Amino acid sequence: MLRARRASPRSGARARAAVPNFFTLMNLLAGFFSLIQTADGNLESAAWLVVLAAFFDLLDGMMARLVGATGDFGTELDSLSDVVSFGVAPSFLLYQFGLDQLGPLWGALLASLPALFGAVRLAKFNTLADSSAKSTEFSGLPIPAQAGTVVVFILTFVDRPWFDVLARPQLSALITLVVVLSTLMVAPVSFPALPQPSAKNLRAFRGRFLLFGLALLLGVVFQEEGLLASAIIYLGWGLGRALAWAFRVATADDIDLEDESPLQTNA
Repeated sequence: MLRARRASPRSGARARAAVPNFFTLMNLLAGFFSLIQTADGNLESAAWLVVLAAFFDLLDGMMARLVGATGDFGTELDSLSDVVSFGVAPSFLLYQFGLDQLGPLWGALLASLPALFGAVRLAKFNTLADSSAKSTEFSGLPIPAQAGTVVVFILTFVDRPWFDVLARPQLSALITLVVVLSTLMVAPVSFPALPQPSAKNLRAFRGRFLLFGLALLLGVVFQEEGLLASAIIYLGWGLGRALAWAFRVATADDIDLEDESPLQTNA
């Protein structure tokens, strides 16, 4: 009688890792399709494909925690996918949306900033992050948050006749958006993270979950404008805390910089 061969622990680990890795690849695929739609001039479809990529990115993290699949391979694959979906795809969107008006050189260089700074941020995160640590803060603006802000900005203004990207004020606003978001990704400024939903975290971080629910409500009621307002509030939260800390440091005689600082030194 032939005995059934027992699956090795290594094969079981590979099987568990295949589930989140599948969603990671779907994230990458959505980013690739976004690039194609942008090249074809379908900017709204391209923007929604970045949103779809973010959904898959959320799913791969949830599935990895659910099946207990962690490892260097998944981390690297996730970062490579994020560079495409949340770095290159938004950069190409920004170029086609209006930065091409600056010319093929300067417009392309400016549009490349989200991709370049996003790659630097992800490399920094991979080298400095402790996978066993449960952080409630991000050091620098997360690359999906940067991409989300770009996407809701484009979805809000892409079909508005009063928003003429050829006009100097609108083009200046677009340039400012790109520079600020790119800089914040690598700046040592703390941004709040939403912890994994649980009874304990719901009690400890009630305010964050309430604000997240409010952001979803704004998106449902006011659609793109509501989501853009939520993104601005999130950016203002991080920047406001950093400015408040800088003001306290400048005016206080004795302050513990390490305990008070919202400026993080790790990813």
